[in-house]
Amino acid sequence: MKNKLNNCVFLDGDWCWDMHPFQVTEETKQMVLENICFLLNSFIKCSAYENIVFCWVMHEQTIIDYIVSRLDTSDCKVHSISLVCSEQALQARLRKDVDAGIRTEDVIRRSIERIPFYKKLNTYKVDVSKITPVQVADLIIRNC
Repeated sequence: MKNKLNNCVFLDGDWCWDMHPFQVTEETKQMVLENICFLLNSFIKCSAYENIVFCWVMHEQTIIDYIVSRLDTSDCKVHSISLVCSEQALQARLRKDVDAGIRTEDVIRRSIERIPFYKKLNTYKVDVSKITPVQVADLIIRNC
């Protein structure tokens, strides 16, 4: 999407978790959320950007609401989109990462357990089970 939209900046929330050792505590969770909000607000305030693409695994509405509530969106249009897929597609994609040593085996079970959470989100859902990333980007740009 970044390359298809004018004056676009991209932020992956996982970049704010890139630490060693990886530690998930209440303190680090809060720090990551604050850093994400700081970066997004900085992009919003910068006149060089017309579009901001932010992605992160947000399986609970409270995460989305927390982030959006801390952004200065007075001159912005916010689109909340969830990329969803079938259990089979998710398992196949994660299995490739596990086999390549990028992820550990437990990610498959944890991710499959979260699938039902996405149905409850107040987001536009895009089923990516059988389409390419380019098709996903085109679909989102066309519909948002």
